[in-house]
Amino acid sequence: MQWKPDWGLRGRMALTMFLLFALYIVFVGVLSLYFGRLLPVVVFMGLFLFAQFFFSDKLALYSMGATVVEEDEADAEMRKVHRMVSRLSQQADLPKPKVAVAETNIPNAFAAGRSRKHSTVCVTRGILRSLDDDELEGVLAHELAHIKNRDVMVMTVASFLSTLAFLIVRWGWFLGGNRERGGAPVIVAILVSLVVWIVSFLLIRALSRYREFAADRGGAVITGKPSALASALVTIEGRMERVPKKDLREQSEMNAFFVIPIKGDFIGRVFSTHPSTDRRVERLRELEREMESR
Repeated sequence: MQWKPDWGLRGRMALTMFLLFALYIVFVGVLSLYFGRLLPVVVFMGLFLFAQFFFSDKLALYSMGATVVEEDEADAEMRKVHRMVSRLSQQADLPKPKVAVAETNIPNAFAAGRSRKHSTVCVTRGILRSLDDDELEGVLAHELAHIKNRDVMVMTVASFLSTLAFLIVRWGWFLGGNRERGGAPVIVAILVSLVVWIVSFLLIRALSRYREFAADRGGAVITGKPSALASALVTIEGRMERVPKKDLREQSEMNAFFVIPIKGDFIGRVFSTHPSTDRRVERLRELEREMESR
């Protein structure tokens, strides 16, 4: 496998983190006015970031109702996934991640974790029943490419600020400001949090779309079969249309980490975390032609 660093992805991750850090400083400053002093704000946000960073994989699995499955305790389907992940991890020069399964008919997969050594690849029962072995390998390689690119960690840190700002927008009315010491009114903190949430939301979306292209390329390089991943993407998107709307709504908060996002209305598609499947398939076809011409 000839793995080449994706400097476009690295540059975008660095720029996104820099802009989010600047936004973080402004956010902390405004919240310090709201609470009346800086230390409690910094401590609270630090603890929140620590929890999200170190327990991101567990939180992601919990939100999907997924469980980690050891190979010696797995059923036939999951033992096959373990064998594939082991082989692909060796090809990608990665430590083998934990393997988890979500008992849902939604055909999807995602990677979570804070580092290459502390990561998890999760598949759903729906995807195991939808794809053939080559297609499933393509999807698993795509998720391993996310881990190798370290973009799972960056997305976890980047989503921290967006999550915290959203919580303040939603629950700020119940917190009450420190007006006796000249603190800013509640409405100011909520409005600033709303702006921070929107900006961080857009930055994360922009990074997420590019990282999907990068993971598609990386997954195709790991397996040497771009067409298998392209076929898997088309199959998954087609099967998603048959899943009940209620089930889709329940899992939509994990969109940024899924291999194929759960589609929403027009606005949801405009601000989607992923590029369109057609564009991804087209690029994979181009990559396959490049590989065949070498």
